[in-house]
Amino acid sequence: MFTGIVQAVGRIDRFTPSGPGARARIDAPALDLADTALGDSIAVNGCCLTVVALDPNGFEVDISKETLDCTAGFGPGDRLNLEKALRANDRLGGHLVTGHVDGVGHVESIEPIGDNRKLAFRVPSALSRYIARKGSITVNGVSLTVNQVTSELFSVNLIPHTLAMTNLGDLVAGSRVNLEVDLIARYVERMLNGDEGRQDHPA
Repeated sequence: MFTGIVQAVGRIDRFTPSGPGARARIDAPALDLADTALGDSIAVNGCCLTVVALDPNGFEVDISKETLDCTAGFGPGDRLNLEKALRANDRLGGHLVTGHVDGVGHVESIEPIGDNRKLAFRVPSALSRYIARKGSITVNGVSLTVNQVTSELFSVNLIPHTLAMTNLGDLVAGSRVNLEVDLIARYVERMLNGDEGRQDHPA
C-alpha cells in the first residue's frame, strides 16, 4: 500500500528485454534505500514493483508483459516517480493507493496559471465513472485532487512543489500516464451493485 506522496524521482539507466517482459535498473540516489530489502515493493510511476536487486544508488525490478501491456510503459532514460511502501506508523499524506494501475490516460491540454499548471487528462470511458470533483486520483503515482470532471476528461492543478518534485512537470500534450482511481469508489460501487458491479481490471 502507498500514499501517492512521491519520495524521489529516479531514472531507468538499464532496460533489458527478457522474454515477453523486461528487467530494469532504476538509478535512484535521492531515494533512501537503507531500510529496503530484496522482495520489498516500490511504486514506480504508480505501478507496484518488486525489488529483485539492490545497490546503494538504485535497484532493479522485473517487469512482466502484463505490466508493460497495462501501463504507459517503461524505457531507457525514463524519469520515474518513486515511493516506498507505506509502513503502519507512517503519515497518510495523500490517499490510499494500491499501486495497481487501472488504466492509461493521456494529457489533453496544459494551461499555465501563474506559477501553477492546469492539466486536463482524457481517460478510458470505463474509468470515468470513478472520478469525481474534489475526489482523489493517482497520476503516475502522484496523489492529486480532481478540480473538474466531464464524461471522459478531468483536470488537476499542479503547484510548483509538485512540478519540481515529480515527473509531472515533464508532461506535454499527448503524454501517456498511469492512472489509479480512488479505491473507495470501487468498493462503493461493489457494495451498491453486488455481482453486477464485478469487473475484470489489470493488476
